[in-house]
Parts: sequence; structure tokens; C-alpha cells
Amino acid sequence: MTKTTLFLSSAGAFVHLLGEISDDQWSAPGLGAWTVRSLAGHTARAILTVENYLLQDEPGDVTIATAEAYYSTAYLAFTDDSAVAARGVEAGEWLGEHPVAQVSSALERATDVIESQPSDRIVSIGGMGIRLPEYLRTRVFELVVHTIDLSRATGLAHSLPDSAVEDAVTLAAAVASRRGSGEDVLLALTGRRPMPEGFSVV
Repeated sequence: MTKTTLFLSSAGAFVHLLGEISDDQWSAPGLGAWTVRSLAGHTARAILTVENYLLQDEPGDVTIATAEAYYSTAYLAFTDDSAVAARGVEAGEWLGEHPVAQVSSALERATDVIESQPSDRIVSIGGMGIRLPEYLRTRVFELVVHTIDLSRATGLAHSLPDSAVEDAVTLAAAVASRRGSGEDVLLALTGRRPMPEGFSVV
């Protein structure tokens, strides 16, 4: 399955879950300080950024080789938790009264832009460069993790494809290993001992 297909299938599962959320659930607790609406808005950004970044000029070179490298280095350097939280709230408001229609429209635009790109397209992230398939892997990861978050917050079942979940798990394990926690993850996955309290790769 190509990275584009994984991205589209993950995004489709997210949109489907949005359609199941009832009116009275949008203001309920979502994740951390976020409501369900803010969490959904943050998740939608995994689609919006694809369109936005692909409409920018290409950087000169590839400086982020893989999705694993993105989460091991660039993500840490450029992520500000308070700014992420604020953008989630803002994106939640952007969803408006018709979240499914809003996100579906964004997904259609993102799909059109992806399909118009050459196979060697380099995406600019803060001036750094990552090839499109690897960038899409990061978007699949965000969509999978936060669609599951939404499912847990609302009690609604999600329809994420197993292949997308597998890709996200593989990426998370690789990032953990690069950060020196590979043994902890391996021991947890093989039932030897639980993960350390509060452990996260993001």
C-alpha cells in the first residue's frame, strides 16, 4: 500500500468518525485541555498541512531523510506545546457547524494537490526538506493516533485500516528506539514489563 493510499484511508476513517459525533459531544473533554472539538480540529490539521505545505516552494535539499528522523529531531526542535494547543482550538473553531463537509472539502483539495506532485517532490517544513512519501507517513501517524483519541473520548468505534495502525505502530517503535528507549518498548510488547509511567515518543 502506498503512503498516499495510507494517508487517504486514514483521513477517510477520521472523516467517518466525525460524522458519528453527536451535537452534545463536541464540548465534552477530548484530550488534555482540549474538548472533542479542539481534538478534532487538531486532527484535521494533519490534512490541512498537506495542502498548505505542498503549495509552498520546495526547499533545496532533503534534510530530513525519514519520518523517523522527523519525530526524532525536527519535531522536538519545532514543537511548542502551548502553540500546538492553541492551534488545535483554532482549528476546532474552523470546523464550524458542518465539520464533515469542512474536512471533506479540505481532503479533496489535499488529494488533488498530492496527485499533481512529481514522485520526487520535497516538502518544506520550517525550511527543512522531507520527501513527500515520508511526510505523508507523519500525517498517517497523526491521523491514526488522534482518531483513536477521538474514539476513546466519544466512545464511538473508529474504522482505521489495520495497515495504517501497523504503520503508526512501526513508526512509533522506531522513534522510541532512536531515542534510546527501544529496549523498554520491546520488553513491553513481549510482556516482560510495563512501559515507564508517562512514556511517550511525542
